[in-house]
Amino acid sequence: EQIDKKKWDDCINTAGNGLIYAYADYLDAMSKHWDALVLDDYKAVMPLTYNKKYGVYYLYQPPFTASLGVFGNGLSADIIDEFLNSIPEKFRYWDIYLNHGNYFQLKRFNLYERMNYILTLNNSYENIYVHFRDNIKRNIKKCEQAGTVIKKNIPVKDVIALSRERSQAIAGYTEKDFVNVSQLYEILHARQKAITYGIYNSSNRLMASAAFFFSHKRAYYILVGNDPDGKTMGASHALINAFIKDHAAQDLMLDFEGSDVPSLAFFYSSFGSSEERYPGLKMNRLPFWMKLFKK
Repeated sequence: EQIDKKKWDDCINTAGNGLIYAYADYLDAMSKHWDALVLDDYKAVMPLTYNKKYGVYYLYQPPFTASLGVFGNGLSADIIDEFLNSIPEKFRYWDIYLNHGNYFQLKRFNLYERMNYILTLNNSYENIYVHFRDNIKRNIKKCEQAGTVIKKNIPVKDVIALSRERSQAIAGYTEKDFVNVSQLYEILHARQKAITYGIYNSSNRLMASAAFFFSHKRAYYILVGNDPDGKTMGASHALINAFIKDHAAQDLMLDFEGSDVPSLAFFYSSFGSSEERYPGLKMNRLPFWMKLFKK
């Protein structure tokens, strides 16, 4: 309640490593609870997204929130170290992802590497398409030949319905998480900061869908879903291609939100995207008996 959300969002707006996940509205929507560390008069900030279980406070990564950490300008290893060292001791367990601007060799903390994939769109579509792998081009053509239709601004509930099975299997998201992200989408869409895409077959059945959120000259590929039949017809390939075609030659970057799953990493890299590394951090200060339980 002490956080000045206008100053907070101004900091995220102007941060060289700013990301949509760090805005106050996003944190309010997706985090069970959040506190924060603030440097001086919002020169740099770090959201502390947390929950409580068995009487123990812990830091966790909220759903549909690829990375958080410290946001600001002129960040250094020493600054990141100081922020992390200032996290209150009441948080006995941490399992969080920092952002690409926080990846330093730190004195007091051991970070591990995670991978994101990003594709710069400030080129002509033809020049971007040239760098697609052949299997991507084949699948796009296959999907087009199947008579599919691309639609934009489809109902987010339809996107979520298709995304739910995949997301729950991979990340264990709850129904509440999907309600929250649906409400967040409506807020962002009203600000012209979000759009949905869908690929429909000749029977008007949704084969692939996704939402894209926009901030910091990034388009975030979120709420991804594929019908099992859509996978065989290249629907997700065609969906991403449609978005790229619509936004080519713009000062924009497509953020695939990364993956450490080899098959997904290969898929994202097949569009000619480049790696963007960011750090993860785990810290276990649980009592001895709880450490055993955690294992």
